[in-house]
Amino acid sequence: MKAFKKHTGKIATLNRSNVDTDAIIPKQFLKSISRTGYGPNAFFDWRYKPDGSLDQDFELNQPRFEGRSILVTRNNFGCGSSREHAVWALAQDGYEVIIAPWKEINGERVNAFADIFRTNATKNGVLVVELAEEEVNIIFEKIKADQGLQATVDLMEQRVELDDADKTTFRFEIEPGDKEQLLSGLDDIDLTLKFESDITRFETAHN
Repeated sequence: MKAFKKHTGKIATLNRSNVDTDAIIPKQFLKSISRTGYGPNAFFDWRYKPDGSLDQDFELNQPRFEGRSILVTRNNFGCGSSREHAVWALAQDGYEVIIAPWKEINGERVNAFADIFRTNATKNGVLVVELAEEEVNIIFEKIKADQGLQATVDLMEQRVELDDADKTTFRFEIEPGDKEQLLSGLDDIDLTLKFESDITRFETAHN
């Protein structure tokens, strides 16, 4: 997979919580045996009208978000089934970074992303960034004022910097293993092959 180090791109906002993987890529598109061609079908049921035309009421169809590559959304993104196709669809639709907030509900922490979605994203070179809810609210407000707002996401520095007048900056945490995998651009097979000599030695000794 492609290594992720730093990305600068336009932000699009999806102001919805609990977006599940069936909403990201509906089940009828899971029949394909290919890993390509999912991009146009991302958010299919929201994106298109029954006649196949674009639904302009869906926020990501707005012209101001054309050319976007960073998605800012709400908590518990990617919940539901474990389908990896959801990440394929988002990546093939042009998203390289997804930002969402954690929040507290009735004394319990609700994560920004479902755990399996987070794992699938990392395995496919998509960076998911968890910020505090108040920080994500700031981004939403700034998008209202600057509809072409861009951001630079620096994985090495673990920093999101908005291209606004104040250069508003947020820091984020990430698991060291996820960070290393994204920076190196190594998928699970590549990571296993780093230990090929050890595997071969073990197999020889235990044949």
